[in-house]
This record gives sequence, structure tokens and C-alpha cells, in this order.
Amino acid sequence: MINVLFVCLGNICRSPMGEAVLRHKVQERGLSTQIQADSAGTGDWHIGNPPHKGTLKQLKLHGISEQGLKARQIEARDFEAFDYIVCMDDSNERNMRKLAGGADADILKFMDLLPKEQLREVPDPYFTGNFEETYRLMDAGCEALLDKIIEEKL
Repeated sequence: MINVLFVCLGNICRSPMGEAVLRHKVQERGLSTQIQADSAGTGDWHIGNPPHKGTLKQLKLHGISEQGLKARQIEARDFEAFDYIVCMDDSNERNMRKLAGGADADILKFMDLLPKEQLREVPDPYFTGNFEETYRLMDAGCEALLDKIIEEKL
């Protein structure tokens, strides 16, 4: 089983959207028994909460289930449990690399999956309010991530 963890600041906007979008794409491709997704935040402000209403609205608009999405904070064991840790911005990536120590997880920045985009970080819609942009990036980036996983691991 290939395990993917999406990481953002509070785990209510970007990372749960990435988790839900990847799960949806994995299911569409018939790979649910081979690839799993989860998400976590670097901060602890929203632990136990559902995703932001803007995230939920985008998922609903695109027919993607929000089932099982609940904010949690990154844990030390995540670095051993996940094959890919996908960070939404530079700060998340720095934090993950610092916390990882010598773990084997492949830590990458989400926007590196979309080299043709001018953005180098996924803007946080908690502050920008632009959940449509976040969904557009998640849709394209999760497609690229899925292709990467298939090429590297399956």
C-alpha cells in the first residue's frame, strides 16, 4: 500500500482538499487497494474539526466525498507511516524536513508537481478566500502526483 500525506498549516483548507481529491482520483482509476491518502496540519488550532466551509463547498461542487475528513496535527509516526509527504508551502516543507530526522518518507512541495504554474506555493484560502483556485491546483496537482506514484511505485 502506498500512503500519501498532505500537509498544510491548520488542516482545514488545502491539505484536506488534497486528500479528498486524491482519494477521488484513486477511486476513479480503480487503485483504492493500492493507494491511500490522509492529511495533517503543522498547527493544533483545528484538531478534530471538519474542513472549512469553502473546502466543503468545492468538494461538493465537484462531486467529491468529504467523508472521514477531520483535522489533525502531524505526528512523529507519520514520517514512517507515509511514503509521500506533500507540503502546501515552503514553511510546511521546512517544518516537515526538520521534524523528519532520518525518516524514509519522500517529502515534496505540492507546486513542484506543477512546474508550468507561476505559483510556487499553494495560496492558503483561509486567508485569500479563493477556494476555487485551490481546487484548480489540487485537481491538476493530484493528477500529476498520481502519475508520479504509478511511475515510481506501482
